[in-house]
Amino acid sequence: MERREIEAGRARWQARYDAARERDAEFRTLSGLPVDPVYGPEGDDPRFERIGWPGEYPFTRGLYATGYRGRTWTIRQFAGFGNARQTNERYKMILAAGGGGLSVAFDMPTLMGRDSDDPRSLGEVGHCGVAVDSAMDMDLLFDGIPLGEVTTSMTISGPAVPIFCMYLVAAERQGVPHRALDGTLQTDIFKEYIAQKEWLFAPEPHLRLIGDLMEFCAAEIPAYKPLSVSGYHIREAGSTAAQELAFTLADGFAYVELGLSRGLDVDVFAPGLSFFFDAHIDFFEEIAKFRAARRIWARWMRDVYGATTERAQWLRFHTQTAGVSLTAQQPDNNIVRTAIEALAAVLGGTNSLHTNALDEVLALPSEKAAEIALRTQQVIMEETEVVNVVDPLGGSWYVEALTDRLEAEAEAIFERIRDMGGDGTMTSGILRGIEDGWFTSEIAEAAFDYQRKLEKGDKRVVGVNCHTATVEEPLEILRVGHEVEVEQRRVLAERRAARDQGAVDRALAEMTAVARGEGNLIPSMLEAARAEATLGEICDALRAVWGTYSEPARF
Repeated sequence: MERREIEAGRARWQARYDAARERDAEFRTLSGLPVDPVYGPEGDDPRFERIGWPGEYPFTRGLYATGYRGRTWTIRQFAGFGNARQTNERYKMILAAGGGGLSVAFDMPTLMGRDSDDPRSLGEVGHCGVAVDSAMDMDLLFDGIPLGEVTTSMTISGPAVPIFCMYLVAAERQGVPHRALDGTLQTDIFKEYIAQKEWLFAPEPHLRLIGDLMEFCAAEIPAYKPLSVSGYHIREAGSTAAQELAFTLADGFAYVELGLSRGLDVDVFAPGLSFFFDAHIDFFEEIAKFRAARRIWARWMRDVYGATTERAQWLRFHTQTAGVSLTAQQPDNNIVRTAIEALAAVLGGTNSLHTNALDEVLALPSEKAAEIALRTQQVIMEETEVVNVVDPLGGSWYVEALTDRLEAEAEAIFERIRDMGGDGTMTSGILRGIEDGWFTSEIAEAAFDYQRKLEKGDKRVVGVNCHTATVEEPLEILRVGHEVEVEQRRVLAERRAARDQGAVDRALAEMTAVARGEGNLIPSMLEAARAEATLGEICDALRAVWGTYSEPARF
């Protein structure tokens, strides 16, 4: 790019910056040297068309002209264990300690659309997250937390829509109108078939539910993000950075195709899509991955799917540090790993961030470990001064080369996926890849390759295959007792006995009738949640219509 074009871009950036609001802070180094908001080339730079200025297409350097000078990322700590009241106490601790948003972890029965008293739930209630059986659990989960003022993310996909309806009911009972809500629902079902394996039905019924949710939120809750496309679980399953990037964005493109197939305006619904990435331990590769993701998404949204507004071209993403990088050996080292991964996410321009606790490889986080994880973000935000300059690594030969390389690898994978479908759409390619087990085999091969290198010593992990001597003492970990399950089952039985069973039966019958037709399921499901129909009852009613899905055996 020629110097005059670069300077014209700088002038556009400056106008945007001047029109925005800065945080009330001193933007200097620790030694007192003033720093500019952004830095760029002084002369010609042939790469700069791909790099650009912050807040301007292709958004390689971030969505906002001010970067973190305008607003820092949202500290959104992921938490959930035991019952709703226990988790509510942890949320209040996080908010009181400076957390800016909540992120709900659900237990395995909830993730699979089962009630706590289902025989298949035995021994799992409250263990990997919070148990939610009905809207009353949502009331307790957010008791004393004004839902109109706190953004809430919920990490659940298979039964995401009924859980969302229970969340709406909890807001109604607080007196909060739907339009005042802001937050994110994961909902991403493609990643379940690709990596996490927590689904209820075959892909097509799930896509119908997601389409219904997109329509409902676009019309009724414009600030809410009904879909968070997740690469985190793909990476945790063992994928490479390029695979995480490509599979995640391909899933996002398929959801855009879903919205378009519903007749929705891409400039209206696309801003409701968000993303969720892993921040792994390879510092510079992760920064490059985040920068490439924004650039790829903007180009495809503009050139392939016809988005004309900047907001529809923006890739907004949450990041969580890599759980798979944590080690049970010498767990205090996990504090260091998490700090490095969090810094990579920040330098990559994340919009919100969760930092893992040092003991999560062993159990749910203790209160002390959760506080250390939170303070890790706050030290980066308040002490390191990395928030003073927008995209401080922009223009680095290494980072830009890595960004270009990851982009090229992702584009090659997109071509492969579209070819598998036969009709040129991303959706058909993904469905074919799921059916054939292609995604699973690609991830498995990458995971096997890494494990082989680890066992040979080509990849070194401190405390695991090198520097193994230690003076550390065993950790005291958080344990969820069996009494949590007993109490949850008792409370659920009381709720069933106290509710209007006729209202429940009528609501479920209406929802089932809609499921057999073509109407939007959200209003009828919302009525079922208001009547205190349980998650298991709602999901079982839909299973009776749509059946279940089992992954074909492959060898």
